[in-house]
Amino acid sequence: MKYLSTRGEAPETGFAEACLAGLAPDGGLYVPKEWPRIEPARPGEPYAEVAARIISAFAGEAIALADVQKICWGAYAGFAHQSVAPLTQWGPDTWLMELHHGPTLAFKDVAMQLIAKLYDYLLGKSGERLTVVCATSGDTGGAAAAAFAGAKQSRLVILHPQGRVSPVQRLFMTTTGAGNILNIAVTGDFDDAQAIVKQLFADKDFARTVSLSGVNSINWARVAAQCVYYATTQAQLRGSAVRYVVPSGNMGDALAGYVAARCGLLTGGFEAVCAVNENDALARLFNTGRMTRAAAVATPSPAMDISVPSNFERILYEMTARDAGAVRATYAAYAQSGDTPLPGGVLAKLGCSGLSAASINNAETLTEMERFRQETGWLICPHTAVGTALARRLPKKDFATVVLATAAASKFPETVIEATGHDAPLPVRCEALTGRSEVFENLPADLGAVRARILDFTR
Repeated sequence: MKYLSTRGEAPETGFAEACLAGLAPDGGLYVPKEWPRIEPARPGEPYAEVAARIISAFAGEAIALADVQKICWGAYAGFAHQSVAPLTQWGPDTWLMELHHGPTLAFKDVAMQLIAKLYDYLLGKSGERLTVVCATSGDTGGAAAAAFAGAKQSRLVILHPQGRVSPVQRLFMTTTGAGNILNIAVTGDFDDAQAIVKQLFADKDFARTVSLSGVNSINWARVAAQCVYYATTQAQLRGSAVRYVVPSGNMGDALAGYVAARCGLLTGGFEAVCAVNENDALARLFNTGRMTRAAAVATPSPAMDISVPSNFERILYEMTARDAGAVRATYAAYAQSGDTPLPGGVLAKLGCSGLSAASINNAETLTEMERFRQETGWLICPHTAVGTALARRLPKKDFATVVLATAAASKFPETVIEATGHDAPLPVRCEALTGRSEVFENLPADLGAVRARILDFTR
């Protein structure tokens, strides 16, 4: 398996290099040179076995299948549900895909637990030590901290927007007590933190000095790992066609569904609706064919408070028939003006891709949380509520609609109380979290300040 950059100015590379690098050296995102064909999951096939088959297909000869199986079984051994991503029916032909049974109660655990073990394996073979950096709008940072805490070959730097993540989300990031983790709260929003990360990668001397790597949703291993639960969901529904509703920020989760379909893991067609909050750049992009920048606004679903959906670049690459020049030109124009049309013909192709997007506002989100509780007796997180609210709007079809339940309600207790008047306590396995000491630092959203702190941390 070889990997290409969406911007076409980086050499082909292998699976290990694509995963460990995160971002391609030309600023693009890695994609497989060719899509592998992978057999769909079988009903009853263990989640770790499905994961091993999929990761092995993307890894090619880089990792022996027996080693991939060991990595995958280890990654999911600590999940609270043996199915890892079970389905729960909440209405006629409507289901929740529960992705919050990992150690930090969010879907990011599903990929991050695997990535940390994959990094340990790859770095152990090469003897390298990496500095892994991630910007987070809430859940990625906690999942990365839980997965990488105590890693021998990796240091982890987390950037989160100060005051724009829930207290429980922050606790998962800041209470590991691990010396190999640096938590930084930056002023501004997630896009400011994400921009700093991209600038760090663009500084080749700095990236080389600290051996920089990334595990945000732009990392190909994240996308590959998230393909698995699309495959197991369809197996649970006995191979029938499925419409997915995907709460979306950086678009990595929806992209994973598209990739799963391209690789033959989904039968009966593919349809995924990206559910976004009032930060509706992705919906405007799909519906108008323009990439437009706007400052992110605070919402009850903070992990989706993103105005630049990074993974759309991979979709654009496919919709332009892998025209790296067109991708480069589009993103160069966007960087300069913050407002640029998609290349000719792309909007029409998006309409045939199976992907679409729509927005749910703040009031609708809170109303949906209480409506869902009244109908089912269950509390859902505000991100999941964006998905279920949108699912109610969609035209009825003669097959199942599956909403990705991206986090447990207990990660957002203040919002749950505001919307429903009910407490959302942490599960017993996470109760000790609130008694731990936090360690994090405040810095301005300034590239120089963050760069200097990371240099000091890695010495």
